[in-house]
Amino acid sequence: MQGCRCFIKDVPEGEKMLGDTQGRKFDGYVTDYVVFDLETTGISCTTDRVIEISAVKVQGAKAVDEFSALVNPEMKIPFRASQVNHIYDDMVKDAPVFEKVLADFDAFIGDMVLVGHNIHTFDMKFIQRDAFLYWGRVFANDYIDTLALSRQCLPQLSNHKLTDLANHYRIAADGAHRALADCRMNQKVFEKLGEALQSPAVKRNMKICPRCGQLMRKRSGRFGEFWGCGGYPGCRYTENI
Repeated sequence: MQGCRCFIKDVPEGEKMLGDTQGRKFDGYVTDYVVFDLETTGISCTTDRVIEISAVKVQGAKAVDEFSALVNPEMKIPFRASQVNHIYDDMVKDAPVFEKVLADFDAFIGDMVLVGHNIHTFDMKFIQRDAFLYWGRVFANDYIDTLALSRQCLPQLSNHKLTDLANHYRIAADGAHRALADCRMNQKVFEKLGEALQSPAVKRNMKICPRCGQLMRKRSGRFGEFWGCGGYPGCRYTENI
């Protein structure tokens, strides 16, 4: 693996891998992807800011490169956030602002599929918000959320936090809640979920929507049970059971 890269440069507008339409969420497994994670000043996608972003690039199911950078949020980091991620004001005071870091992250990921835990409702919202704020465009990369995937593959677990999945698969959870450590952990978890998707038990109880790529769910209607796309109402694809 190459060394962890943390560099800042101005990326010309024409080189940014951004688009006018956000990438789609889909459920499944791919061998080439970038797993990423953010640490933030809080949980609000409206008012809080990114203070760390990390990523691991994977090709052929093997980690080949890493990206990590602290970010100056231009505000004080709440003590409650620092208690979780162990990032404090003095650590980010000389760090670059997120516009410069996000440009490098954009160059690092290219057009690869993004993977992360709970990224559909959290991480993607932050990077899409700020990409539009800085450049008037959004990330067009398709993405996979391992939280949704784990709930389908491991319904017997009572909790599906990343550390719960790591414990289930006996993956070391050292350094949890720092972005790069979470990326490394999540990459190993995703590979295990990819294996689980091939098991007969999982295949019997899950289907992937052929129209949009999201997980389908068993639903009940007046004519009995049927498969309905989990992306409803955006996708209304159904199949008989």
